[in-house]
Amino acid sequence: MEVSLSAEPRSGTGKGVARKLRAAGKVPGNLYGASGDPVAIAVDARLLGQALHTDAGRNVLIDLKIDGETHLSMARELQRDPLKGTFIHVDFLRINRNQAITVDVPIHVEGESPGVKEGGVVDHHLWNVRVECLPGNVPESLIADISNLALGSSLHVSDLALPDGVTMLTNEEEIVLSVVVPQVLKVEEEVPAEAVEGVEGEAAAAAPEGAPAEGAAPQE
Repeated sequence: MEVSLSAEPRSGTGKGVARKLRAAGKVPGNLYGASGDPVAIAVDARLLGQALHTDAGRNVLIDLKIDGETHLSMARELQRDPLKGTFIHVDFLRINRNQAITVDVPIHVEGESPGVKEGGVVDHHLWNVRVECLPGNVPESLIADISNLALGSSLHVSDLALPDGVTMLTNEEEIVLSVVVPQVLKVEEEVPAEAVEGVEGEAAAAAPEGAPAEGAAPQE
Protein backbone atom coordinates (compact mmCIF):
# COMPACT_ATOMS: atom_id res chain seq x y z
CA MET A 1 0.00 0.00 0.00
CA GLU A 2 1.21 3.50 -0.84
CA VAL A 3 0.01 6.88 0.44
CA SER A 4 1.06 10.52 0.00
CA LEU A 5 2.13 12.86 2.79
CA SER A 6 3.34 16.46 2.59
CA ALA A 7 6.23 17.70 4.74
CA GLU A 8 7.96 21.02 5.18
CA PRO A 9 11.64 21.64 5.91
CA ARG A 10 12.47 22.92 9.38
CA SER A 11 15.50 25.04 10.08
CA GLY A 12 15.49 25.12 13.86
CA THR A 13 16.36 22.30 16.24
CA GLY A 14 16.12 21.73 19.96
CA LYS A 15 13.35 21.24 22.49
CA GLY A 16 11.99 24.77 22.13
CA VAL A 17 11.45 24.49 18.38
CA ALA A 18 9.96 21.01 18.72
CA ARG A 19 7.57 22.23 21.41
CA LYS A 20 6.32 25.06 19.18
CA LEU A 21 5.80 22.67 16.27
CA ARG A 22 3.76 20.27 18.40
CA ALA A 23 1.68 23.16 19.74
CA ALA A 24 0.88 24.02 16.11
CA GLY A 25 -0.28 20.46 15.41
CA LYS A 26 2.92 19.35 13.68
CA VAL A 27 5.41 16.57 14.34
CA PRO A 28 9.17 17.19 13.99
CA GLY A 29 11.14 14.54 12.17
CA ASN A 30 13.88 13.65 9.72
CA LEU A 31 14.26 12.04 6.31
CA TYR A 32 17.44 10.01 5.91
CA GLY A 33 19.01 7.04 4.16
CA ALA A 34 19.82 5.93 0.62
CA SER A 35 22.00 8.36 -1.31
CA GLY A 36 20.45 11.60 -0.08
CA ASP A 37 21.51 13.85 2.78
CA PRO A 38 19.46 13.92 5.99
CA VAL A 39 16.68 16.52 5.92
CA ALA A 40 15.00 17.99 9.00
CA ILE A 41 11.25 18.18 8.39
CA ALA A 42 7.87 18.64 10.05
CA VAL A 43 4.58 16.93 9.13
CA ASP A 44 0.98 17.51 10.08
CA ALA A 45 0.13 15.26 13.07
CA ARG A 46 -3.39 14.46 11.86
CA LEU A 47 -2.26 13.59 8.33
CA LEU A 48 0.58 11.45 9.71
CA GLY A 49 -1.94 9.49 11.75
CA GLN A 50 -4.11 8.96 8.68
CA ALA A 51 -1.10 7.78 6.63
CA LEU A 52 -0.17 5.18 9.23
CA HIS A 53 -3.76 4.09 9.91
CA THR A 54 -3.95 1.51 7.12
CA ASP A 55 -3.89 -2.28 6.95
CA ALA A 56 -0.16 -2.03 6.21
CA GLY A 57 0.47 -0.21 9.49
CA ARG A 58 4.06 0.98 9.93
CA ASN A 59 5.05 -0.82 6.71
CA VAL A 60 3.02 1.47 4.48
CA LEU A 61 4.98 3.12 1.65
CA ILE A 62 4.85 6.91 1.94
CA ASP A 63 5.39 9.33 -0.93
CA LEU A 64 6.86 12.14 1.16
CA LYS A 65 6.56 15.45 -0.68
CA ILE A 66 9.09 18.14 0.28
CA ASP A 67 9.47 21.38 -1.69
CA GLY A 68 8.07 19.88 -4.88
CA GLU A 69 10.14 16.69 -4.69
CA THR A 70 8.69 13.27 -3.85
CA HIS A 71 10.69 10.77 -1.79
CA LEU A 72 9.55 7.16 -1.45
CA SER A 73 9.92 6.36 2.24
CA MET A 74 8.74 4.41 5.27
CA ALA A 75 8.23 5.60 8.85
CA ARG A 76 11.05 3.89 10.71
CA GLU A 77 11.29 5.63 14.10
CA LEU A 78 8.02 6.78 15.63
CA GLN A 79 7.85 8.25 19.13
CA ARG A 80 4.66 8.91 21.07
CA ASP A 81 3.91 10.74 24.29
CA PRO A 82 3.66 7.98 26.92
CA LEU A 83 0.61 9.59 28.58
CA LYS A 84 -1.29 11.27 25.73
CA GLY A 85 -0.33 8.84 22.96
CA THR A 86 0.27 11.74 20.57
CA PHE A 87 3.15 11.75 18.07
CA ILE A 88 6.23 13.63 19.26
CA HIS A 89 8.82 12.63 16.63
CA VAL A 90 9.07 10.63 13.41
CA ASP A 91 11.98 9.55 11.20
CA PHE A 92 11.43 8.50 7.60
CA LEU A 93 13.77 6.18 5.71
CA ARG A 94 14.24 6.68 1.97
CA ILE A 95 13.35 3.58 -0.03
CA ASN A 96 14.51 2.38 -3.44
CA ARG A 97 11.81 0.42 -5.25
CA ASN A 98 14.42 -1.91 -6.75
CA GLN A 99 16.30 -2.72 -3.53
CA ALA A 100 15.17 -5.25 -0.94
CA ILE A 101 14.30 -3.97 2.55
CA THR A 102 13.98 -5.64 5.93
CA VAL A 103 10.64 -5.24 7.74
CA ASP A 104 8.73 -6.75 10.66
CA VAL A 105 5.40 -8.23 9.57
CA PRO A 106 2.55 -8.99 12.02
CA ILE A 107 1.11 -12.50 12.38
CA HIS A 108 -2.66 -12.96 11.98
CA VAL A 109 -4.25 -16.06 13.51
CA GLU A 110 -7.00 -17.83 11.57
CA GLY A 111 -9.03 -21.01 12.03
CA GLU A 112 -10.49 -22.98 14.96
CA SER A 113 -8.12 -25.26 16.77
CA PRO A 114 -9.36 -28.73 17.85
CA GLY A 115 -7.20 -28.30 20.95
CA VAL A 116 -9.03 -25.12 21.92
CA LYS A 117 -12.37 -26.91 21.54
CA GLU A 118 -11.05 -29.50 24.02
CA GLY A 119 -10.44 -26.78 26.60
CA GLY A 120 -6.98 -25.56 25.64
CA VAL A 121 -5.88 -21.98 25.14
CA VAL A 122 -3.61 -20.36 22.54
CA ASP A 123 -0.26 -19.31 24.02
CA HIS A 124 1.47 -16.72 21.79
CA HIS A 125 5.26 -16.64 21.54
CA LEU A 126 5.71 -14.41 18.47
CA TRP A 127 3.50 -11.60 17.24
CA ASN A 128 5.78 -10.49 14.40
CA VAL A 129 8.43 -12.00 12.14
CA ARG A 130 11.21 -10.33 10.16
CA VAL A 131 11.27 -10.72 6.38
CA GLU A 132 13.18 -9.35 3.41
CA CYS A 133 11.58 -8.29 0.13
CA LEU A 134 11.19 -5.48 -2.36
CA PRO A 135 9.14 -2.51 -1.08
CA GLY A 136 6.25 -3.38 -3.37
CA ASN A 137 6.07 -6.96 -2.03
CA VAL A 138 5.75 -6.23 1.70
CA PRO A 139 2.83 -8.35 3.01
CA GLU A 140 0.34 -6.72 5.35
CA SER A 141 0.45 -9.83 7.56
CA LEU A 142 1.30 -13.53 7.55
CA ILE A 143 -1.39 -16.10 8.36
CA ALA A 144 -1.00 -18.58 11.20
CA ASP A 145 -3.62 -21.26 10.47
CA ILE A 146 -4.44 -23.20 13.66
CA SER A 147 -7.20 -25.35 12.13
CA ASN A 148 -5.19 -28.55 12.67
CA LEU A 149 -3.50 -27.63 15.96
CA ALA A 150 -4.27 -30.19 18.67
CA LEU A 151 -3.86 -29.75 22.41
CA GLY A 152 -0.16 -29.72 23.23
CA SER A 153 0.88 -28.89 19.66
CA SER A 154 2.82 -25.88 18.36
CA LEU A 155 3.01 -23.90 15.15
CA HIS A 156 6.50 -22.83 14.04
CA VAL A 157 7.79 -20.03 11.84
CA SER A 158 8.43 -22.63 9.13
CA ASP A 159 4.65 -23.30 9.03
CA LEU A 160 3.88 -19.73 7.89
CA ALA A 161 3.15 -19.43 4.17
CA LEU A 162 5.23 -16.74 2.46
CA PRO A 163 4.11 -14.81 -0.64
CA ASP A 164 6.33 -14.94 -3.71
CA GLY A 165 9.40 -12.72 -3.46
CA VAL A 166 9.45 -12.70 0.36
CA THR A 167 12.32 -14.28 2.33
CA MET A 168 12.00 -15.24 6.00
CA LEU A 169 14.77 -13.91 8.25
CA THR A 170 13.39 -15.06 11.60
CA ASN A 171 14.65 -18.49 12.71
CA GLU A 172 12.20 -20.97 11.20
CA GLU A 173 12.48 -23.27 14.24
CA GLU A 174 11.04 -20.63 16.58
CA ILE A 175 7.56 -21.29 17.94
CA VAL A 176 4.87 -18.84 16.87
CA LEU A 177 2.14 -20.17 19.17
CA SER A 178 1.06 -23.28 21.05
CA VAL A 179 -2.22 -24.74 22.26
CA VAL A 180 -1.76 -25.55 25.93
CA VAL A 181 -3.74 -26.63 28.99
CA PRO A 182 -4.94 -23.57 30.99
CA GLN A 183 -2.79 -22.86 34.05
CA VAL A 184 -5.77 -23.25 36.42
CA LEU A 185 -6.41 -26.78 35.20
CA LYS A 186 -2.71 -27.60 35.55
CA VAL A 187 -2.75 -26.56 39.21
CA GLU A 188 -5.87 -28.61 39.93
CA GLU A 189 -4.36 -31.67 38.24
CA GLU A 190 -1.11 -31.31 40.19
CA VAL A 191 -2.94 -31.51 43.57
CA PRO A 192 -3.78 -35.23 44.16
CA ALA A 193 -7.06 -36.18 45.82
CA GLU A 194 -5.11 -38.07 48.54
CA ALA A 195 -3.50 -34.80 49.62
CA VAL A 196 -6.88 -33.09 50.00
CA GLU A 197 -8.26 -36.04 51.99
CA GLY A 198 -5.17 -36.01 54.21
CA VAL A 199 -5.63 -32.34 55.04
CA GLU A 200 -9.30 -32.91 55.93
CA GLY A 201 -8.31 -35.83 58.14
CA GLU A 202 -5.71 -33.76 60.00
CA ALA A 203 -8.27 -31.00 60.55
CA ALA A 204 -10.74 -33.49 62.03
CA ALA A 205 -8.09 -35.00 64.31
CA ALA A 206 -7.11 -31.54 65.58
CA ALA A 207 -10.69 -30.64 66.55
CA PRO A 208 -11.47 -30.59 70.33
CA GLU A 209 -13.02 -33.79 71.72
CA GLY A 210 -16.77 -33.70 71.39
CA ALA A 211 -16.73 -30.85 68.89
CA PRO A 212 -18.49 -31.56 65.58
CA ALA A 213 -16.30 -32.04 62.57
CA GLU A 214 -16.21 -29.18 60.10
CA GLY A 215 -19.18 -29.37 57.79
CA ALA A 216 -21.14 -31.72 60.10
CA ALA A 217 -24.63 -30.84 61.25
CA PRO A 218 -24.81 -29.60 64.90
CA GLN A 219 -26.23 -32.08 67.41
CA GLU A 220 -29.36 -31.08 69.32
